[in-house]
Amino acid sequence: MNLMDAREGEEYIIKGIATNDEEMEAFLFSLGCYSGEPITVVSRVRGGCVVSIKDGRYNIDTDLAQAISI
Repeated sequence: MNLMDAREGEEYIIKGIATNDEEMEAFLFSLGCYSGEPITVVSRVRGGCVVSIKDGRYNIDTDLAQAISI
């Protein structure tokens, strides 16, 4: 299951990042998005979703959301 399948307001644990793009993986890691971390979809927006990771909220696009396994 990836982040696009998540329900709004529910907390999930990140299982991994499913991508071969090292830049994308490094970017997500810099946001604090890595295996074992909790993540919550705050809302869905056109072309992606708003997520809460640690103390921050981020607007991520569909490609990034599909790469995050929960």
